[in-house]
Amino acid sequence: MPRLLVALGLIVTFMVVEVVVGVLAQSLAVVSDAAHMLTDAAAIGLSVVAVRMARRPATGAMTFGWRRVEIMAAQVNGATLLVLALAIVWSAVGRLISPQAVSAWWMIGVALVGIAVNAVASVTLAGAGRESLNVEGVYQHVLTDLFAFIGTALAGVVILLSGFNQADPIASLAVAGLMGLSAYRLLRDSGRVFLEAAPRGLDPQEIGEALAAWPQVVEVHDLHVWEVSSGFPALSAHVLVARKVDCHAVRWELEGLLRERFALEHTTLQVDHEADGELIELKVPHSPSSPGVS
Repeated sequence: MPRLLVALGLIVTFMVVEVVVGVLAQSLAVVSDAAHMLTDAAAIGLSVVAVRMARRPATGAMTFGWRRVEIMAAQVNGATLLVLALAIVWSAVGRLISPQAVSAWWMIGVALVGIAVNAVASVTLAGAGRESLNVEGVYQHVLTDLFAFIGTALAGVVILLSGFNQADPIASLAVAGLMGLSAYRLLRDSGRVFLEAAPRGLDPQEIGEALAAWPQVVEVHDLHVWEVSSGFPALSAHVLVARKVDCHAVRWELEGLLRERFALEHTTLQVDHEADGELIELKVPHSPSSPGVS
């Protein structure tokens, strides 16, 4: 949380300065960088709110707490990035058709300061718990800004040396491209969570085969692997074991397998005995190592 607040202060302060300078210098590249900085500030602000809400305990109807607030924030950040990228493309195309004079020295000066500010913010956020999709999204925003300011500085140098004013909207298009890429990644990854797809790096087929290959296990079905929130994968499955087998012991062994091999801590396994033509259902209580509601 403190790292997020430090980065937020740096970015908001510089964003205000950048808007003023961009308008005075009539530089679309600088203004587009400021727009991207605005999305960074919004992303960090939403991340701070999401972190606070995610810490709330699970109560009442919110059996998983408020963990998915960060995923909602990531969706908002991605959508905002996409809209701003499209707006910048529209303005840049107009500038390419009708070039305007740009103050190259202002562009270069602001870009150099922006590189310094975003470099500090990137280093600050690098240790801010990037296993969270929302925090990682914020980090990618700031990192994208760092590259965007480098492009703006290069465009300013080109204008200064050659008078080629179209370098300004061309740099803006590059910034818009980076924003669009960040938006796509955020929307894609947060969308996977909302669609309850298996987390990246976890193959349900591999998990199912590992469970089915365990001694005394006859069959595994109704296997579901999803992600409640960033870094919080969950699994549920129905497991059939051979008759007269200690189903409690098998369940504990399978929980250990899932924890050690696949890093799955939140698992719900319903274990039944196989019978002649029918199933004898046993309601097995969860062990302390496997929290959850069956």
